[in-house]
Amino acid sequence: MKLLFLNGSRGEWGYIQPLVDICRDQSIDYTICATNMVLLPGYGSLIKDIRAQGYEVCDEIFMSLEGHNHTTMAKSLAVFMTSFVDTLRREKPDWVILSGDRGEQLMGAIACAYTYTPVAHIQAGELSGNIDGVSRHAIGKFAHLHFAANADAAERLQKLGEEDFRIHNVGHPALDPIAKGCVSDPAELKKHHGLNSEAPYFLVVLHPVTEDYEQADTQAAALMEALGQFEQEKIWILSNNDAGASRVRDHVLRHRTADIHLFENLPREDFLGFMKGAQCMVGNSSAGLLEAPTFHLPAINIGRRQHRRVQGQNVINTLFEPAAISAAIRQGCDPVFHQSLTTTTNPYGDGHSAEKIISVLKQTQADDQLLIKRLTY
Repeated sequence: MKLLFLNGSRGEWGYIQPLVDICRDQSIDYTICATNMVLLPGYGSLIKDIRAQGYEVCDEIFMSLEGHNHTTMAKSLAVFMTSFVDTLRREKPDWVILSGDRGEQLMGAIACAYTYTPVAHIQAGELSGNIDGVSRHAIGKFAHLHFAANADAAERLQKLGEEDFRIHNVGHPALDPIAKGCVSDPAELKKHHGLNSEAPYFLVVLHPVTEDYEQADTQAAALMEALGQFEQEKIWILSNNDAGASRVRDHVLRHRTADIHLFENLPREDFLGFMKGAQCMVGNSSAGLLEAPTFHLPAINIGRRQHRRVQGQNVINTLFEPAAISAAIRQGCDPVFHQSLTTTTNPYGDGHSAEKIISVLKQTQADDQLLIKRLTY
């Protein structure tokens, strides 16, 4: 069995790294096709960390056109798909593993479908806001196996007409490293990056919302105004490269204050370590819904990027208005609210997803029943 993992962002690496580690441990043939933000210096050059850790990389496909607008997003995806078809022809994988809801994953799904290459989709069937939510379900129509993270997502896949044998409720593999203790020590991180060792801090991740492209800098301003009312230091991870990214980044860089520590990228274990030690998480990253509940970490979720997605009791939803954001942060910092989270469970699984996924792949035969899809409605 040969697996090909498509990796275009920092978040996707969190999805697939636990599976790749199992492949290494069990001598399963695998390789990684790296693209988009993974290759870009302005987003941390994650590819350098991946290669430095000895992971097998078969291809680096540069696709991202400068501009960070709707036009460059669409053109970038087209650039990627034409190259990825050549990767498939050369590597001849038994399975392509896609994850999440980003556009390059959708292009990968289309390329695989038309070359009759089996596709397994991690984090299938969920709801999420903006164009990503549409992309996720479009991937589902091309994918041959669906790995759902909870019962809600699995049920939605059934309602979308997917056959039962294709759907597997396995949880979210990004939780696996947490369960295994692969998390940096927050105290050591604070010392290494020059934070006050005794003071609490916020973890901030703000991504542009594609439908709100014209308001991206205004939304960044609202968040910065709200954060300015709090003395806590801020660990701020810069956004992905969707439409509006340059507006968010430029505003943050222009108005950055001394208590903001900016990062283009962090090693996975360090990101989890900062999450573990934070007083609360603020922004619109999926990490606030997916990983944060395992740490019993309050997550202030702003805007519609995660609209209608399954969430734990740790999530506080609010609007892109300074007063509303400030009020939500105060609620998240309330010791009573913190205490209420100590017994909550994560709706995205128990941290043993990757082994379940690999087991299903080993047991699934790529025959006509798998490759020729039939909708149930």
